[in-house]
Amino acid sequence: MEAKLIEQLGDSLFEALRANTVIDPISDKYPEMTIEHAYQVQKRMTDRRVADGETIVGKKIGVTSRAVMNMLGVYQPDFGYMTDRMIVNEGETIAMSRMIQPKAEGEIAFLLKKDLMGPGLTNADILAATEAVIPCFEIVDSRIRDWKIKIQDTVADNASCGLFVLGDNAVSPRKVDLSTCGMVLEKNGEIIATGSGAAAMGSPVNAITWLANMLGSLGVPLKAGEVVLSGALAAMFPCAAGDNFRVSIGGIGSCSVRFG
Repeated sequence: MEAKLIEQLGDSLFEALRANTVIDPISDKYPEMTIEHAYQVQKRMTDRRVADGETIVGKKIGVTSRAVMNMLGVYQPDFGYMTDRMIVNEGETIAMSRMIQPKAEGEIAFLLKKDLMGPGLTNADILAATEAVIPCFEIVDSRIRDWKIKIQDTVADNASCGLFVLGDNAVSPRKVDLSTCGMVLEKNGEIIATGSGAAAMGSPVNAITWLANMLGSLGVPLKAGEVVLSGALAAMFPCAAGDNFRVSIGGIGSCSVRFG
């Protein structure tokens, strides 16, 4: 794909984000688009956001759990960038006017205390660089109409990033078994899903290691102070005005979010 087309596609996604609207699936119109092309589109979209005043505060991994893979028909992980405008404080109500077609995912976030630059990093490197793990919600959203995405679409659309909410509790990653810790996801007071750390590529640490090495191969570091979302521990669920979600993760804590 030509550089001009990549810029145009990134611009169209940025404009859809700002207008809170959708575009038709890019992969339908441009079936020749590769994942590498899609990451170039993502970079253009992200560059536009930064130029518009947003600050990158972390990264996210997407499509790490089998449940999400099956829901989306996308069978490999991807990554995207998180900015300061995506942060929602716990207890704050998310106005549906900010969203397009949101879905909630319960996850474990990693707060980094050291820079990480792959490739060649191990799980031990990740744990040594992690200040704390935090229960969180990622509110994924898509600028692609009706979530009709292939891997190229979600990659181009910044891994379907929307907003994220961090819980109030942070614990050392050495104080919890991140593979076996259980997760309970509630919606309006009813349990709608359960999962465990192992749902994210066998362990959230595996997911962060994959991300650090993937980014490193592209010359992009994970930085001290950044928050990194490690991927959903169960399926994702649609959100509507009036909904209240709560995620509880054994040994770490809980996080809640509501929509209005």
